[in-house]
Amino acid sequence: MVEKSREVPSSVQPKSGDIAFDLERALESIVTVQATIPQDAFTAQILGTERAGSGVVIGDSGLVLTIGYLVTEAESVWLRGGNGVLVPAHPLAIDQETGFALVQALGALNLPALAFGSARAASVGDPVAMLGGGGGRNQAVRARIVAKQEFSGYWEYHLDEAIFTAPAHPLWGGAGLIGADGKLLGIGSLHVQQQNERGQREDVNMIVPIDLLPPVMNELLTLGRVNRPARPWLGVYSAENGGRIVIADVTEDGPAAAAGLRAGDIIASVRDSSVETLSEFYHEIWSCGSAGAEIPIEVRADAEVTAFRGVPVAPPNARAFNPAFDVTPASLIAGIVTERGVVRPPYETAIDGLFA
Repeated sequence: MVEKSREVPSSVQPKSGDIAFDLERALESIVTVQATIPQDAFTAQILGTERAGSGVVIGDSGLVLTIGYLVTEAESVWLRGGNGVLVPAHPLAIDQETGFALVQALGALNLPALAFGSARAASVGDPVAMLGGGGGRNQAVRARIVAKQEFSGYWEYHLDEAIFTAPAHPLWGGAGLIGADGKLLGIGSLHVQQQNERGQREDVNMIVPIDLLPPVMNELLTLGRVNRPARPWLGVYSAENGGRIVIADVTEDGPAAAAGLRAGDIIASVRDSSVETLSEFYHEIWSCGSAGAEIPIEVRADAEVTAFRGVPVAPPNARAFNPAFDVTPASLIAGIVTERGVVRPPYETAIDGLFA
């Protein structure tokens, strides 16, 4: 997943007077991150073997903060600043829970470090700047915060509160989100669509808030990971669909595949608790314990409704709303089919009538 180098449209580039902080000074802290990944790496097929994005210098020794998917399983990493200097680097740590990655330059970058701001203090509507692509005003976007809300990714990823900005930066991966005070508010992760206040679909960037880094910074620097047991991982790609969690795909040889989960399965419950959103699904899984814990999952397939004894009873490709039978709300039951006919509310009177 190489992000091609391209300039930001001039209409959204910062102009004189638009930015309250020293933009040129902030741009000096932005670097291009280029990584090469082995062909046989676990993430090679999904994320590619040649990856490129951005990073932000956060330490005078050449410590760079970027987004994890750029350098996951990387065998070589190179950094290039706006000064044109190309320096080899080493991935120090990747935090799967936040998505952050720390990369250490192995040579002198000679670039200033950017101070941390407070994402928690930022508000919807605040003016911000997204800086990416290795520095330069022509790769900066004048933006605003359009939302602060939870985000659940289909790859078993969740943030209780992410930042969303618009217009979207075309080189979002690892780009730095800079607040009005010139400090770092977060790191660009995704390009998504979201409905704006006018009900229209709008291209936005999802940003991982910088506030998530300081609590784990020392552990990442000294251990290369957060010092706590890893969370359970199923190896599924999931989506929400009408109050259901649908398995879109499973990772080959992953725990879900080994347990028999497959694309199209509907997750009815985890540990006897019904789940309707990705957030509920993930939190139920992670609350089961650390990696390796047994996770009871109830699955409902469409065929339970669309076929009877292997014979289709619905049109081809018909989808079924199939909540777990033991947790079906009474409001969803219109009647009970019996050998003597269909019983409808009030059930007490209707059932008595069957046997009168």
